[in-house]
Amino acid sequence: MLDYSFMRNALFVSVFISILCPCIGIFLVLRRYSMIGDTLSHASLAGVAIGLLTGQNPVLGAFVFTSVCGALIEFLRTYFKKYTDLILTIVLALSVGTAITIISSGRLHANADSFLFGSILTVTRFDMVMVVILSAVSVLALIFLYHQMLYIAYDEEAAKVAGVRVRLINYVFSILVASAISMSIRIVGVLVLSSMIALPVATALQLGRGFKITLLFSIFFSVVDIMTGLFVSYYIGVAPGGFTALVSVAVLVLVLLAKKVSASLRSAR
Repeated sequence: MLDYSFMRNALFVSVFISILCPCIGIFLVLRRYSMIGDTLSHASLAGVAIGLLTGQNPVLGAFVFTSVCGALIEFLRTYFKKYTDLILTIVLALSVGTAITIISSGRLHANADSFLFGSILTVTRFDMVMVVILSAVSVLALIFLYHQMLYIAYDEEAAKVAGVRVRLINYVFSILVASAISMSIRIVGVLVLSSMIALPVATALQLGRGFKITLLFSIFFSVVDIMTGLFVSYYIGVAPGGFTALVSVAVLVLVLLAKKVSASLRSAR
């Protein structure tokens, strides 16, 4: 299987995706913003469509448009402080409307369907270079802003009182989310991308450990989910995105069952 260059490219990108997505996802989940990941993953389709329409790299188009939508969400929070779901609806309407309008116009010279479901055949050398650059920048930003982002995740108002530049960090974080999403759409696909951000974190949270241990287990589960989905989907001939989502759900269910069995054994003693 690894004799094929497209599989080696896909494996290379998958390694970075499986590490970066839970690093971003854990902060989204702790802030109860996991639906923002879903909204921005759909926004990436509009970025892909714009990239294809203008003759630019679709991954780059997805990154730029998703970053704009992420910043727009943060901007709209000023006007809809108590209605986060309404903000997501506004951005979702903008992005999905843009994507459908462009795709249905018949002006695209390439097929955008592979970005909906994910395709290991579409990963290019340029994508690999972008993945390395975006991953390096994202990881450095996460390391530099780690303590501030952790503070904001647990109590945003207290972080403001403590002097943390919450608004600026939120804008930076929205760009980090855009980076993770734009990197992942080639392999996972738009429709199930949010599962790669949230489900490994949800699985790790069931272990009831501290933040750092939860983060490490999130990465572990993410690697298991994506690698299993990539390899098995190749052999059974299905889109890797959908099958990876199924693997993520299956792993979560297994952990929940193991947790319940463990609790039952402890109570029996």
